[in-house]
Amino acid sequence: MKPIIGILAILLLVRCGTPKPSDDREAIAAAMEKSLRTETLDKWYPLAVDTSYGGFLSTFTFDFKPTGDQDKMIVTQARHVWTNSKASERYPDVKQYKENARHGFLFLHDVMWDKTYGGFHTLVDRAGAVKSGPNEEKTAYGNAFGLYALSAYYHASRDTAALALAKKSFAWLEAHSHDPARKGYYQHMKRDGTVIQRDASVPSTAETGYKDQNSSIHLLEALTELYSVWPDALVHERLQEMLYLIRDTIVQPKGYLQLFFLPDWTPVTFRDSSEASVLKHHNLDHVSAGHDIETAYLMLEASHIAGNQNDTTTLRIAKKMVDHALQNCWDPNGGFYDEAYYFKDKPGITVTRDTKNWWAQAEGMNTLLLMADLFPDDEHQYYEKFKTQWKYNDTYLIDHEYGDWYEAGLDKEPDRKKGLKGHIWKATYHHYRSMANCMDRLRGKR
Repeated sequence: MKPIIGILAILLLVRCGTPKPSDDREAIAAAMEKSLRTETLDKWYPLAVDTSYGGFLSTFTFDFKPTGDQDKMIVTQARHVWTNSKASERYPDVKQYKENARHGFLFLHDVMWDKTYGGFHTLVDRAGAVKSGPNEEKTAYGNAFGLYALSAYYHASRDTAALALAKKSFAWLEAHSHDPARKGYYQHMKRDGTVIQRDASVPSTAETGYKDQNSSIHLLEALTELYSVWPDALVHERLQEMLYLIRDTIVQPKGYLQLFFLPDWTPVTFRDSSEASVLKHHNLDHVSAGHDIETAYLMLEASHIAGNQNDTTTLRIAKKMVDHALQNCWDPNGGFYDEAYYFKDKPGITVTRDTKNWWAQAEGMNTLLLMADLFPDDEHQYYEKFKTQWKYNDTYLIDHEYGDWYEAGLDKEPDRKKGLKGHIWKATYHHYRSMANCMDRLRGKR
C-alpha cells in the first residue's frame, strides 16, 4: 500500500505545513515498537495458533491461559490472518508470521467458507462445525473482514489461492448483499444469501434488517485492501460508492456517524422520543467517537487508494469528524468516551457512557497523529493530544505484566484488569494497526 501521508499532502490545495521535527518522535516510536513486539505479538503468537483444529484460538484469560469452548468467529479469525500477514511484511526475519498467516488462511478457505452457498459462516465451534442451523445468519460485516484478510494475505504471500477466494468473496457480496438500487450493502442475510427483512416481529432494540455504519466502514476498509492488490473496475466503482455514501450520507452535518438506517438510508433515530426511550435504544442511536475517528482515517486511506486527486472534500469532512470527537468526547487526561447523545431538551451534547473501550483508544491514537502531520499548526494541537493518548494507552490499557491490552481503560473500569485478554470480539487488529501506522509516521515513513 502506498504511503498515505505523502499522497494526502498532495490533496491539500494549500499545504498546512510539514511536521515539525521533534526529539520525542523516535522515542515514542521505539517504545511503541517494543510494546508491539513483546507485549502483543509475542504474547499472542504462536500461543493462539490452534495446531489441533486449524485457525486461531479465540479466548484467553487475563494472564493468557486458553479458556472456554474456543468458538471461532469469522471476524476474529480474519483479523488474526490480517495481523500476521502485515507482521510478516514488517518483520520478515520472524518466520512464524508468514506461517501463521497461511495457517489462518487455510482455515478461512477450508472451514469458514460455506461450500454450499458461498460466503463466510459467522460462527463455528473449535473443530469447525457450524454453530447455526439452516437459516444461519451471514453478515456483510463478517464477510468484509474475510475479504480484508484474504487481500492482505495475498499481498504478503502472493498465494493465488487467496486472491481467487477474495474474488469469490467480493462476487458473493455483490450478488447477495449489495443494493443496486439504493446503494450500499445489506448487513443481515440467511445462509443462502437471502436478505433478512425487518418486520413487526423484530424487537425495537434489535438491529435486524437495518443498514448500518459499522458494516459500511469495514466494507470500505476491505474494498480498499482488495483494490490495492486487484485493481478491478467494479471493485473501484464499489470503493468509490462506499466512500461517498459514508462521507455524504452516513456522516451527519455536525461531524459524527449515524449508526443505523432503513434500507432507503432514512436515519434510525430516537431523538424525538423520551430520554428513557433514547437510553433504551442507545445501541441503535448514539454518537460513537471511536467509530468517528476510525472512519476519518479509513475514508482518507480509501480516497488515496482509489486514486482521487485533490479530494479536499474528504479531507475536510475527516477533519470535522476528528474535531467533533475532540470537542465533545475527549477526556483532557486522555481517552475518548464511548457514547454521547444530542438530547432534544438539553443543550449541546451529553456524554452518556464515559468508559473507554480499547479499540477506540487505539484508533484515536492513529488518527490523531495523522491529523498532527497534516495540520501541525491547528488550534486543536493534534500532536499534543496524540502524546496524551499514547501516555493514556500506555498507562491504562497496555498490560505491562501479562501482555496485550485490557479491554477498557482501567481509569474508568479497574475491574477489567482481570477480564479476558481475548474473545471472539477482541484480537490484535486495532492496536496492531494503530501502533504500526504510528511508528511509520513518527519515523517519516508514511
